[in-house]
Amino acid sequence: MPRRNRNLPRDTRPLPRDGAVYFGTREFENEWGEVFLVRQMGASAARKFYICPGCNQNIPPGIAHMVVWPKGREDDRRHWHKPCWERESRR
Repeated sequence: MPRRNRNLPRDTRPLPRDGAVYFGTREFENEWGEVFLVRQMGASAARKFYICPGCNQNIPPGIAHMVVWPKGREDDRRHWHKPCWERESRR
């Protein structure tokens, strides 16, 4: 007898209300109390060139990196190299 593929019910979760579009976005608060949302972009999702504000170098397509923006200001998103953001966030 052939095997049947069963459609399992999927749990749906509401999208976050903090401006984050995806789950996996985490919050970071700096020493001055500013809250930033941080998301890691995988290499397959990176399809354009960006300039990293930490080192002013290109982030070419296909390179994993971080996307960071102040909470509530989604239009101020910046794409960072991961080491550049880690260095900046420790300041």
